Amino acid sequence: MHTLMVLTGGFVLLFFCQLVARAFAGAGVNPMAKAMLIFIPLWFVIAAINMWVGINHAGYTFMQELPIFALVFGVPAAAALFTWWRLRSLTKEQ
Repeated sequence: MHTLMVLTGGFVLLFFCQLVARAFAGAGVNPMAKAMLIFIPLWFVIAAINMWVGINHAGYTFMQELPIFALVFGVPAAAALFTWWRLRSLTKEQ
């Protein structure tokens, strides 16, 4: 259940990054693409903190937490990379 909540948090953060990009940089493809690239290292840090909490407070080992970290980081990061790729291809077509 915790993994699902963290994954949901990742997608909420991704959406929030898109909203911030639109609010401060205006409408368009380039600010949205940049927001996707900003999201990835930000989400990596948050997912790593989640992993650290699992190791230090929940009592899991590094090897037990590693697949969960890969899932928690990888799914929202893959969505962000796919969105970035699609936005960049739209820019090239224009």
